[in-house]
This record gives sequence, structure tokens and C-alpha cells, in this order.
Amino acid sequence: MEPTLYDSLEGQVALVTGANRGIGREIARGLADLDATVFAGVRDPDADVPAGTTPVELDLTDGATLSRAVDEVVAAGGGLDVLVNNAGVGGAGAPLADLETADLDRILGVNLRGPMVLTKHALEPLLASEAGRVVNLSSGVGILSDPIEDAMPAYRVSKAGLNGLTVSLERTYGDEGLLANSADPGWVATDLGGPEAPREPPEGAETPVWLARFAPGSPSGLFWKDRSVIEY
Repeated sequence: MEPTLYDSLEGQVALVTGANRGIGREIARGLADLDATVFAGVRDPDADVPAGTTPVELDLTDGATLSRAVDEVVAAGGGLDVLVNNAGVGGAGAPLADLETADLDRILGVNLRGPMVLTKHALEPLLASEAGRVVNLSSGVGILSDPIEDAMPAYRVSKAGLNGLTVSLERTYGDEGLLANSADPGWVATDLGGPEAPREPPEGAETPVWLARFAPGSPSGLFWKDRSVIEY
């Protein structure tokens, strides 16, 4: 099924986590260019964010900041239409037997638990929207149909879990109008991806921004790369 896209996001409110650098910065910039009111979720409220966006303090490892951020966005913007769970961490490439528990907790906390808690707090305003959307930034390394190697176990599991969140949101709240989709941005030259990655952040942001334009009745509960559905 082909999506129906908003040509403009004027009058709509978006929250993008990790919006001060990398892919998140380009997503926030892209949504602002579509005339959305964009709140840039950052740990440091003094962080440099794209022009036309408003910083909001948000730490995915601190639940109190997550509920407070949603409240601030709704109070200032009048609602919430789009949540982009972009922020994430990598590292810890050791196999599970050698993985430090502190690294496991850090990666799962930022990449999976944090987005789940933030989405939980955002559900009420998203469901009140004409077409609330959740866009989860996942990764091809979390695809369960591909052989999963022992490298980066926590990162791989966190991204597979984020895809699980996408499916859960669709099955639980799809009948209420919520659209939830995952995006694989590809291997992007960011602090996480490294300088040898073949894609630049604007390319990695293209599909997430496109998913944020989905209008009511568009596909949901799916995993996308380069605007095409891929397997989980």
C-alpha cells in the first residue's frame, strides 16, 4: 500500500531525540524545512541545534526528563504529532561472554528502554493528534531473519527490540490512528557510524523524514530502508 504524504507539516509539532548532531540533526532540519514546529531533544539545553528548532532537555537514561520534555513540548507547541526516536549509542563490540554489564545497561538504556519510556509518555498527545506518528531509528543489524553474529550483541538486540516496539505500537494503537514505523538509515558517517561509512547524514535522514510525512491511512508497523519495506 502506497502512503499518503503531507506536502507540508505546517501546524504540526515534532519532537526529535538526539537532534544536535548526525542523522538526528538532519531529521530535525528536514522537518523544520517542511514547516513543522520542531523541538530538538538534547541532553544539554545549550547544545547547538538546527535553525528554526527549539531545544528541549531530554536524557534517555533519566525518566524524569522524558515526561517533563513531553509536557514542555505539548505546552509550548499545543500538542504532539510526530515523535522521532533517533538518539542512540553503539560500541561494546565484544561477544556476550566478554561484554561488561555496565556497557549492556548503557546501550539498552539509551537505545531501547529510553525510547520506550519516552513513547509511553508521548502516547496521550500522539493519540489526540489527527495522525500521530512514531518513527524509530533502527538498524539492519537488528534484522532477525539475517544471521546474527556475536559482535555488538547489545546493540543488535536493542535495534531488534526497537523494531518490536514498532510492531507493538501498531498492533495496540493502530486502530486509534497511530502510525508507527521503523527506519534503517544505512551505514552513515556519524560519531556512531565512523568516518569510513559510505553515507552522509542527510542521506540517512531522508527515509525518517519521509515517514514523518505519512498521513492518516498510510502503512504502519513496518521496517523501511530507502523508502522501501524490508524484512525484520
